[in-house]
Amino acid sequence: MDQIYTYICEILLEPVIAANKYDKIADAIMTLDTMPDRIKIMDSEPAHTLGLRPLIVDNYTVFFTIDSDTVFVVRVLYSASDISARLAEE
Repeated sequence: MDQIYTYICEILLEPVIAANKYDKIADAIMTLDTMPDRIKIMDSEPAHTLGLRPLIVDNYTVFFTIDSDTVFVVRVLYSASDISARLAEE
């Protein structure tokens, strides 16, 4: 999320939009404290095996897993990017 903020703020020169986008993504992540399993595990591999779930927030996707009662945010990626390749980077 820091990279998203920095890109919008410093490269696109839109600090207000950067702050708003950061807050919107953070707020969406906070909704995962209630019923995070409402979002199904992805069908594609290796995401399915890893238990990754996608939460869409505007043009971004928050990838997370659930372990017991804990939600772990794995990545936040721009949805128009090559998601499969970006997830494989980890």
